[in-house]
Amino acid sequence: MDYKKYIAEKLKVEGVSEDEIYSSIALPPNTEMGDYALPCFKFAKVLRKSPVAIAEELKNGYATDEVISEVSAVNGYLNFKVNKGGFTAGVLEKIAKEGAKYGSSDMGKGKTICIDYSSVNIAKPFHIGHLSTTVIGGALYKLYKFLGYDVVGINHLGDYGTQFGKLICAYKHWGNKEEVEKGGIHAVNDLYVKFNTEADEEMEREAREYFRLIESGDKEANEIFEWFKSLTLKYVKGIYDKLGVTFDSYAGERFYTDKMQPVIDELREMNLLKESEGAQIVDLEKYNLAPCLILRSDGASLYATRDLAAAVYRKQTYDFCKCLYVVAYQQNLHFKQVFKVLELMGKEWAKDLVHVAYGMVSLEDGAMSTRKGKVVWLEDVINKCIEKAYSIIEEKNPDLENKSQIAEQVGVGAVIFGALYNSKIKDIVFSYDKVLSFEGETSVYVQYTCARANSVLLKAGEKGSIPQNYQPNAQEYEVVKTLATFPDILKDAAEKYEPSIVTRFAVDLAQKFNKFYIDCKILTAEGDAKKFRLALTNATLQTLKNALSILGIGVPEKM
Repeated sequence: MDYKKYIAEKLKVEGVSEDEIYSSIALPPNTEMGDYALPCFKFAKVLRKSPVAIAEELKNGYATDEVISEVSAVNGYLNFKVNKGGFTAGVLEKIAKEGAKYGSSDMGKGKTICIDYSSVNIAKPFHIGHLSTTVIGGALYKLYKFLGYDVVGINHLGDYGTQFGKLICAYKHWGNKEEVEKGGIHAVNDLYVKFNTEADEEMEREAREYFRLIESGDKEANEIFEWFKSLTLKYVKGIYDKLGVTFDSYAGERFYTDKMQPVIDELREMNLLKESEGAQIVDLEKYNLAPCLILRSDGASLYATRDLAAAVYRKQTYDFCKCLYVVAYQQNLHFKQVFKVLELMGKEWAKDLVHVAYGMVSLEDGAMSTRKGKVVWLEDVINKCIEKAYSIIEEKNPDLENKSQIAEQVGVGAVIFGALYNSKIKDIVFSYDKVLSFEGETSVYVQYTCARANSVLLKAGEKGSIPQNYQPNAQEYEVVKTLATFPDILKDAAEKYEPSIVTRFAVDLAQKFNKFYIDCKILTAEGDAKKFRLALTNATLQTLKNALSILGIGVPEKM
């Protein structure tokens, strides 16, 4: 049963729609006050009364019944207590019926969301800095799909720029096809590092010429470039497969080469382009923004030019309701400029463009990526987590079957969870020991909770049932109430573009289930209590699986 809907249908507030009431109903911070609460502050202007008076009037006009057992008005809030037995049965029946779809919705039906994330650079391996954009984007992709949206995952490849001329130049001077094929993307990166440390002025001139040849369609230069691209995509696919991340488009910067001119022409026709020191800009001073550089003095395009063309193409192609850019907060100014330019061009859909900014990731030793090759590769972080997970399993449960498979689920899960646990805007210091702990707020803790619940159900040989009129005790009811919030948790995460809301829900549910597990006998309980507790265990396992699936984390049956 949708209790919020039930309450909203019975409440009548003059000048306020049922949908507005429904969306305003929330869970009170103190559950002793009630199971649901309606803040009346936003109705004060419409009704021209104080929130306290509004809450009191609504309380007096609301008849309790077999569903809502008590209504109270406290400091401008209208609090509702539900019949615990009916509420509990409704939640567990819903989870049992919907299973892997529990928490899903059709709210996105007929709507398309584009998500631009990961955006790897051709001929460069993944480093730890790429982790956040990849797993945040991947989680949002799964979340919106789960809520019924058509989702287009876009890997906006970094495949345009003078660095590719440098790469070809380095390959021509020092490269060997057989060695590069064998070494893959790391061999290509070594050539790039060598160029940046050893190239002289003549080689720099050659590099610029090779880039010109790529742009002009030279056969040999483009064949080498496409070879580098294929090596990159083969390499990143292995990492994406481990992280459970997928894309629908790999249209990168080069794709928009022939799509920039119409945008430039439109800017010129609208008198938005101005010349500044030989360059072409859009002046944004009146909006307290630096000028948006569209063309350099030599006529070359820039990131903004290509992003403008990409936004126009995506709207024309996908007719999105939202287009998200999962890019580090260092690009805040860039996206403010691009979005403002599109607004000035009269693109009313510019309001639907969202920069989903995130903080930086580093390791405890402070290692970071540089052009000189001082890099922490993401694949090494993933592999190290898998290796550490395997060693922990060997120590704690050496007879466990499928140890390698479980170690990968645990290790990869730790990497993803570690990047998604805190608010996306926060910088992250990644700690191997912390993310692989069986205690505290980690994916391992949640996965272990799933394995514990699964073990209980296997030993019982059944998934329990919901006895009629069963009245849960305090520990049981805490788990039930948390389970009931999952659909709203997902909607909240979607509205805020914040996967950490799902991550923290998973930890919260795991903690409450483990308290119930310790305080309440399950397998040795009798009668209705045993049936109910097994059903509650099964509902918890299913909901945790659904939450972890959205985050891209696997669930081992045993640990």
